[in-house]
Amino acid sequence: MLFENTYDVVIIGGGIGGIMTAYELIEKNPKLNILLLEKGASLKDRKCPMIASGKGECLHCASCSIMSGMAGAGAFSDGKYILGTEYGGWLTDFLKEEVVMKYIYKADDILVKFGATQKVYLPNDDIKRQCLEHDLRLSQAKLKHLGTDNNYFTMLSLIEDISKKVNILTHAKMIDVDKERKTILFKYDNTEISVNAKHIVFAVGRSGSYQFRQWCNKNNIKCENNQVDLGVRVELPSIIWDKFSKLIYEPKVWYTTKSYGDRVRMFCFNERGHVVMENTDDVLTINGHSYAEEERKTNNSNFALLSTSTFTEPFKEPIEYARYVASLANKISGGSVLVQRFGDLIQGRRTTAERLKKCTTIPTLNAVPGDLALCMPKRQLDNIIETIYQLDKIAPGTANYDTLLYGIECKYYATRPICNDFEISPNVYAIGDGGGYTRSLSHAAAHGLYIADKIIKRDESI
Repeated sequence: MLFENTYDVVIIGGGIGGIMTAYELIEKNPKLNILLLEKGASLKDRKCPMIASGKGECLHCASCSIMSGMAGAGAFSDGKYILGTEYGGWLTDFLKEEVVMKYIYKADDILVKFGATQKVYLPNDDIKRQCLEHDLRLSQAKLKHLGTDNNYFTMLSLIEDISKKVNILTHAKMIDVDKERKTILFKYDNTEISVNAKHIVFAVGRSGSYQFRQWCNKNNIKCENNQVDLGVRVELPSIIWDKFSKLIYEPKVWYTTKSYGDRVRMFCFNERGHVVMENTDDVLTINGHSYAEEERKTNNSNFALLSTSTFTEPFKEPIEYARYVASLANKISGGSVLVQRFGDLIQGRRTTAERLKKCTTIPTLNAVPGDLALCMPKRQLDNIIETIYQLDKIAPGTANYDTLLYGIECKYYATRPICNDFEISPNVYAIGDGGGYTRSLSHAAAHGLYIADKIIKRDESI
């Protein structure tokens, strides 16, 4: 493949933020010469051998097809699209709410154009009141559920459209960026290649956040530490949370524990979904998927329960902290992830294979039975247990003995560069989850559109 010496724009990362940046740029100026670099595979080629084999054993591929590749980590998510700013990121800390909402709806219009659903779940004050009666808080917003399958086909159509005018290069891993000379060095087909750009967009997503932070440190770019969320994925019979999921689809409930005063949040609810394993830089963690097609649904629902920690000086490595805890679970499980019955956890004993066979909640992931107390810090584990009992008051059955807890699930958000209007150096921008600004599909998409418009306005000559 031949490369230009200089591009108008080089986008590093093919998640929804980078894709939306490219889409908006070519919509506003089809003559732009754009290169999009993605370290993973094309969306069509993203196939996880662990899922395909059904054995639940991670093969530690060079590029994890669940976490990396075109459409980013969101490609195989359950496709929740938030039409609001109450949660999903921190863009409103930097932009007016009406600006963020404008771009959220603009991104939604684009996704609908390429096949996304138009069905919207609305907030429900009756459910919010029920939560408040038990000292629980419900974050509400208009919400769409694309489904893991429909989300995949929507993104596939969008990528095929922009590929007609954008040079998309997969299996292209960034090595370095010279922010002064606007030079990007990357590896492709075992060859190091260097190109220049007038504008550079870091849209590296969650899987690229670690490398981006290292790049910021190397280039003396001051950053802020974001929170780290550490916890488990809860799996139980879908009927227990059926009332909530039917009305609002995702119950986004959070609770402040009495024991420590920490916030624990219920996150990423998957109605009749699957628990899945992820590999981020050789650390295995947990996530959940939910399909729109009836034949791919299960009898269980699952959700993350995450305890939030925000570190202060002198500690500056929140991502390493979460990775270390998750790696302990990997070590204890012999290179996999753990699953434990809630009742066994409360009784202070491990879940064995024999005990798991007797469980009335049939696991959807082939995880290793074990004891989460051997790897999860006591504070976070206490927070999770207290929250499960509190959630049981609004959804009786949540604290059943046979409720399954998978670990470790963690959400670490990139260290955010301290800069003006997302510009870390002249004509070099950071966006989305990898930049520490968003934590949802809709906000990352909106951020990409905003930066594209900023580039067009900045340099109308390109």
